[in-house]
Amino acid sequence: MKDIKGKALQFNVIFRPEPEGGFTAMAPSLPGCITYGKDLKEAKKMITDAIKGYLFSLQKHGQRVCSDEESFVSLISLNFSRIKANA
Repeated sequence: MKDIKGKALQFNVIFRPEPEGGFTAMAPSLPGCITYGKDLKEAKKMITDAIKGYLFSLQKHGQRVCSDEESFVSLISLNFSRIKANA
């Protein structure tokens, strides 16, 4: 997709709480698209702005813009208490 104006795009975003407070937010399908917010609300605003800027930069440089419409995020839990050490 070359022109993003007027399009509705979806992106998976990861929010990671930071030990000192706040949240780091990143869009894995957009390499280097990462930001920080002092709370979740601010982190959501910041990553939205970062994604918009990233996409407009791709468009400006004639690069293809793809969204995450077909992908999804899932949490995988591992319980190592049931795994044998030699397995």
